[in-house]
Amino acid sequence: MEAFLKQLKALSSAEDFLQYFGVPFDQQVVNVSRLHILKRLFQYIRQENLLAMTDEIQLFTQYREQLVKAYADFVSSTPAQEKVFKVFQDTEGRQHVSLDSLKATLPRHATA
Repeated sequence: MEAFLKQLKALSSAEDFLQYFGVPFDQQVVNVSRLHILKRLFQYIRQENLLAMTDEIQLFTQYREQLVKAYADFVSSTPAQEKVFKVFQDTEGRQHVSLDSLKATLPRHATA
């Protein structure tokens, strides 16, 4: 199991994970959703309690299944719809700025 964990620690991008687990992917989907895919993957890993598994082959298989599932979430949806990150959960992906706060940021013009 140490070898598997060591290999996982060496992975740094969504592409690294997808290639390591042999998951075919569309680069355009990854370009838009790379962090969301990885965050969703680790949410699925925690939900399935995979961290408690000790068999390397089963662990690899289960991680791969969860990665396929996480990637598929963003093939048919968007990060704003999936709401993986807090900013999307709190504001539905929109920032609310009042007109008064915008006016307050404008420079003041001196009147003659």
